[in-house]
Amino acid sequence: MNGQPFQTPIEYLKGVGTARADVLKKELAIKTFEDLLQHFPFRHIDRTRFYKIKEIQQDLPYVQVIARLTHKELLGEKHTKRLVAQVQDETGIMELVWFQGIKWAEKNLIPGKAYILFGKPGSFNGKAQMSHPEFDLYSPEVLQRKGNMTLQPVYSSTEKLKAFTLDSKGLQKLIAGLLEQHAKDIHENLPLYIINQFKLMGRADAYRNIHFPEDAEKLAEARHRLKFEELFLLQLKLLKNKLLRIQKFKGNIFDKVGPYFNEFYHNKLPFELTNSQKKVLKEIRQDTQRGVQMNRLLQGDVGSGKTVVALMSMLIAIDNGFQTCIMAPTEILANQHYQTIKSLVGDDFVEVALLTGSTKPKGRKILHEKLENGELKILIGTHALIEDKVQYKNLGMVVIDEQHRFGVEQRAKLWRKNIVPPHILVMTATPIPRTLAMTLYGDLDISIIDELPAGRKPIKTVHFYENSRLRMFGFMKEEIAKGRQIYIVYPLIQESEKLDLKNLMDGFDIISREFPLPDYRLSVVYGKIKAAEKEFEMQRFVKGETQIMVATTVIEVGVNVPNASVMIVENAERFGLSQLHQLRGRVGRGAEQSYCILMSKDKLSHEGRIRLNTMVKTNNGFEIAETDLQLRGPGNIEGTQQSGLLDLKVADLTTDQDLLMQARKCVEDIFAVDPQLVAPENQILNLAFQVKNAGLSWDKIS
Repeated sequence: MNGQPFQTPIEYLKGVGTARADVLKKELAIKTFEDLLQHFPFRHIDRTRFYKIKEIQQDLPYVQVIARLTHKELLGEKHTKRLVAQVQDETGIMELVWFQGIKWAEKNLIPGKAYILFGKPGSFNGKAQMSHPEFDLYSPEVLQRKGNMTLQPVYSSTEKLKAFTLDSKGLQKLIAGLLEQHAKDIHENLPLYIINQFKLMGRADAYRNIHFPEDAEKLAEARHRLKFEELFLLQLKLLKNKLLRIQKFKGNIFDKVGPYFNEFYHNKLPFELTNSQKKVLKEIRQDTQRGVQMNRLLQGDVGSGKTVVALMSMLIAIDNGFQTCIMAPTEILANQHYQTIKSLVGDDFVEVALLTGSTKPKGRKILHEKLENGELKILIGTHALIEDKVQYKNLGMVVIDEQHRFGVEQRAKLWRKNIVPPHILVMTATPIPRTLAMTLYGDLDISIIDELPAGRKPIKTVHFYENSRLRMFGFMKEEIAKGRQIYIVYPLIQESEKLDLKNLMDGFDIISREFPLPDYRLSVVYGKIKAAEKEFEMQRFVKGETQIMVATTVIEVGVNVPNASVMIVENAERFGLSQLHQLRGRVGRGAEQSYCILMSKDKLSHEGRIRLNTMVKTNNGFEIAETDLQLRGPGNIEGTQQSGLLDLKVADLTTDQDLLMQARKCVEDIFAVDPQLVAPENQILNLAFQVKNAGLSWDKIS
């Protein structure tokens, strides 16, 4: 196998063949020997203990018993046929039953013989029972073998795999065969000094012990080694790519702060910057003076003032003779950025233009000309900005909003809009826990705005059950009497779309009766209505012509109505934490006290209760994101699904945060001394980086 056995297609493994290979590929994405080796057990069962029949309790997960078969018989007709047997030890009697594999079990079970039985205990008619147990004829040798096999791996399987006898036991057999044949071909991929520094188990031993551990201690060591390796190689890839980019892409130097920035800062900025905003501006300022392309992620909650920081960074670029642009994922968001920036800079300070799919051809033509001759300094738009016909004279700074909605290719297109790639500032209002950000955006520098602008009052959040609805209506009337506006949001989930729309319409009817014309006016918005109608209703609410906006989650991103001070979320238990946090961020945009009311049914799941309590307890997006990560796991956090970076086999970003920090620090220390990985002891890492970057198997080139 030319020293690269782990890339061998799975059908060539003894005991697999074409049919089993097909089902392994379809069900578990196992295509090669390596994929099978990395199908790790999700738990192990302790096979060291033997129970007496009278000790067996139903709530035990699995038990092992030595007992003698006293009786067996076939019962039932063709479709209800089952094999029932009875076994006995000195403490009692237990029944065994088979509904499948009857022929084989009947042939191999001999009354009068003793067996070692293993299975999940249950009871039938008050008696101990075991369905489909594993069994071996008792002998001192088998007993010793079972006693030595301390921890038995349990693998995830599927119904289709079971039809090919590839249940947990079948997979165990294949993996045992693979290790027996090829454990000697598992090569080390970490330098000896790292293995010694972190007291790591060798790689081949780790693979053997994660599947078939000698004892619980060895299993823990194996898991630790493979988790560290996985996180270390991921960070090696991210940080090495960052270094390569710094070497490869020179950046424009913004060496001065000039009239645009100073005029805006001293005379136009309507409020004092927070310390957090000043710190981020300083970081951006340092980045843009180094002659290296900036790639920075700016994280901050809704309303924390990211847009002002982005604008001031753009003004530095303009002071240095460059053009700038902001790319947003939707027209609504692009429009909002345009309005915000126009209101901040005024009309005659710097030219700002908007380019979206709705821009008329005549307007586009003028816009293109002004871009090409350098007259237009700030362009805001959707991905219309990266179309080939949009040409800049000298693009120096690009701001990307909600990065996870744009692919890498779309970002790269913006880079190519200038001979020297522009500096990139990525903004997100989705707070991401630090460990997750280090993995998802590990190749970017990260800045965080973690304080709200002065004068902003934290939003008060309460959780009401259905029996408090009248109290809620009373509160709404008080707020409307003060001249405020209110959102009422209903969940809309594809699987239950019809039912959700009915809930929305029923809710709308109840609210219409409770808040009748002419004293109250309502808007209603949901996904199925025409875009023009939606826009009309949104605008009525924005202008204050309606006081209550009843909507599905379509308003989650992009509407800025400073006068709206109450957000009511119906069926709040059905929303995820990050969604609830985003919705809450739609209010609290003015100087008035704002409120968020979470309405839920009386019966809540444990998780649902944690989510709603977290919302009531804190307004801090990062705390909320941490809880969200613990509840849902990293793969479900917004934007991570398509990243491909979180396809971790053993490590878990929720529980292995300390290990990730260790691995990251170790990689940073190595690059500080040997950025090219040319030292003899780091050759192995250079190879590991090439493997990880190319998406190859380690063993393919070892």
